[in-house]
Amino acid sequence: MPFTCRSLMDAAAACFGWRRAYGNTEVDQLLTEQSETAYTAAADHAALATAKNTDALAVQPGVLDARGRILADVLYLEGVLAGARNRGLPSEVVERLEDVVVHGHELTVLLAETVRSTAAHVSSGH
Repeated sequence: MPFTCRSLMDAAAACFGWRRAYGNTEVDQLLTEQSETAYTAAADHAALATAKNTDALAVQPGVLDARGRILADVLYLEGVLAGARNRGLPSEVVERLEDVVVHGHELTVLLAETVRSTAAHVSSGH
């Protein structure tokens, strides 16, 4: 099924609060499409970021925004994990979700440390 058609179906389902699930073949295709879309969008990011991020303080808002989005997603995934445990889903699914949640929290800690380093660097005058 073409990506645009699937996107429309997903958008329609979302209007009713539904989420679609995919089989093995569809999952691989969807993951590939997600990666391609993300890498295409990021193709010029290094040049734009180099021009825009002239000092440590300029980096801070983007990192802070990313941390907020990631933290919200990790907390959502904690709920997914709780549901998976409560419903007795396969142990592999639960274990993978546990790994994602732990890694996500570690990532938010690293991002918070990065935000703090930008503030410390600016306040110290370096």
